[in-house]
This record gives sequence, structure tokens and C-alpha cells, in this order.
Amino acid sequence: MDVDEMSGLGGGSWTPGKVAEILGVSPVTLRTWDSRYGVGPTIRAGGRHRRYSDADVRRLQHMQRLIDRGIPAREAAAAAFSGTGETVPDVPADRLVGELEQAAEDLEFASIAALLDETLGAIGAAATWADVLLPILRGLGDRWSRGDVCFESEWALTTEVSLALQRYVARFSTGPSERGVLIACCPDERHSLPVEVLRASLAEIGVPAVHLGQMVPAETLAGLASRLDPVLVVLWSMSAGTVDVLLCERLQRQGSEVVVAGPGWEGLNVRGAPWVNDLTTALDVVAARFKA
Repeated sequence: MDVDEMSGLGGGSWTPGKVAEILGVSPVTLRTWDSRYGVGPTIRAGGRHRRYSDADVRRLQHMQRLIDRGIPAREAAAAAFSGTGETVPDVPADRLVGELEQAAEDLEFASIAALLDETLGAIGAAATWADVLLPILRGLGDRWSRGDVCFESEWALTTEVSLALQRYVARFSTGPSERGVLIACCPDERHSLPVEVLRASLAEIGVPAVHLGQMVPAETLAGLASRLDPVLVVLWSMSAGTVDVLLCERLQRQGSEVVVAGPGWEGLNVRGAPWVNDLTTALDVVAARFKA
């Protein structure tokens, strides 16, 4: 269930009793954390009643995981609610993988979100993708191939990954720039997580980028490219069936410099459009073009 359904209130407003239930602690423990460490609810719902926001719950889950890893409660509260992470111990990638896998399997959306926020903040977008998310997604793919239908877990994970990457990108501010990088999926492409990670990785190094999302019609994409006049267009395709060579050529005729990205373009010779198929190379190409 999602946050609004679980709270019963909508708008990300959680009762103390429900938060205690989700965390698996007693209401007395919650009140103790509030009085000792100042980590109580931040929403006032009229009168004297206070509610926990979505962010409050994610931070409390982070705090609880730190306590489970041996951090004293006071230090865990400081790390979770200050955002510095100075007292957070290094967590092996395989443990992060296991925690996220279990949260996805149990459809614990709030836990997935909290784990992703924590991991992105600790190791960045590229490492989160390569060391944590790809192993999970490959494991889900293996389960599919064995006939183990796990669509719900995959959907829960990928949905929360997209949302977490959006929150992560919002942490970074880039200087004013008239032109940035336009990241687009081919119109029939439904798999966009790799380029969402690219966008987040570009934000980390200060390169402004706009990601258009999935299933954007070719006409709309071409119009946006014409109006935005980006330094570079990254055109992504996961499979050969979604490649749109005509769109690439149209963007080039409009004057856009295009990089084609993803395994769908493998083996195709698209004149004037270099092909990249891994995050490191994509970052190098995009950053070099932007700085030029």
C-alpha cells in the first residue's frame, strides 16, 4: 500500500500510531525519540494533534536502520535528521541489495523510498545504479525467465526509483544556462531508468539536463528540441524494436547534435550521431560536449 492509503488521511499525513506500527516500535518509543532527540511529527493537523509527514517517516526509517547497524540512537537521530550522514557506517552493497529486494518483495513503498534516498545520498547515482539496482533488476529478470511472475515487485521498485531520482536531482542547483542537455526516449520506448540515472549523474557534476520521460510522440519531441535548442540531444532506446532512426535524422536536420544511447542502437550506423552504451561513456561524451 502507498503512503496515503496507509495513513488513511491523504496528503502524506501519518498518525503516530500508524508510524509506530510501520516501524515496529511502541508509541512510547516514538514519544521518547521525540522528547530526547527532537525527531517528532512536523505537521499540525488542527488543535493539538500532530502528524508525521512522508519525509518524517523516511527519516525515522533511516534512523531505525542505523540503530539496527549498531549506531547509538542519539547519533542515529543526528545522522538521519541532519542529512550529513557523518556517523553512518559503510554498508556493503550486497546488504543494500538484500534490503531493497525484501522491501520490493513485500511492497513496502515507504521503505523502498527511504532506502533509495539513503543509498543515493551515500554513494551517488552511478554507484547506486551499478552496484545496487542492476543486480536487483537482473535478479527479477531471472525470476521472470523461470516463470516466477514478479511484476508487482518490479513495478514497486522501478516506480520508487524514478521518484527517488527526481528527489535526488532536486538537491542540486545548476548555474543559469541558456542551453543544456535534452535526454529523450524514442517514442515507443517504455524503459527509461538508465537515462534517468544519466540525468541524475549529470546533475551531480553541474550539467543542466531535461529528461522528457517515456512515450513522448516524435512530433512533440522534435518541437521541444527546436524550442529548447539544447547543446546536445541524447536519444535512448533499450531495444531494436523501439529505435527511431527517422526521428534522429529529423533532429539533426533541425540543427541538433544527437548522441544515440542504449543497446537498441547497436550495429546501426546513424550518420553524425555517435553511439554510447554505458553510463561512464555517456557521461564523458555529454560532459565534454557541454564544456566545449
